[in-house]
Amino acid sequence: MLHHISLGVTNLAKAGAFYDAALAALDFRRVFEDNTAIGYGLYDGKDILCLKLRPNATPPGAGFHLALAAPSRAAVDNFHADALAIGGQDNGAPGLRLHYGADYYAAFLIDPDGYHIEAVCKFSLQQQQAVGV
Repeated sequence: MLHHISLGVTNLAKAGAFYDAALAALDFRRVFEDNTAIGYGLYDGKDILCLKLRPNATPPGAGFHLALAAPSRAAVDNFHADALAIGGQDNGAPGLRLHYGADYYAAFLIDPDGYHIEAVCKFSLQQQQAVGV
């Protein structure tokens, strides 16, 4: 359904460092950048998430968060640890969220601009082992 989403950020370098760390764990990378934007995705020129420099940007209010698919539980763990190491704020350590489903494994962060970001893997450990993840 979604083609991409853009987030306004007040400091592109700081936000870029945060998302470089967090998204690398989910196999995303910078696919373009210029003085006012950084795009993340899987293929050059095809961003899925775009950071746009907006000096007066503020995150949406309560209830908004961006959930990103993770290929494994280990990727969720790395997303959380790597983003914390670069200055992200913890908003929920990696773990099962049984109230969302038996295999809902997620971690939650707040980025430097106050956006709430989640990484989630919905594969059971057995499913991950079956595909070698």
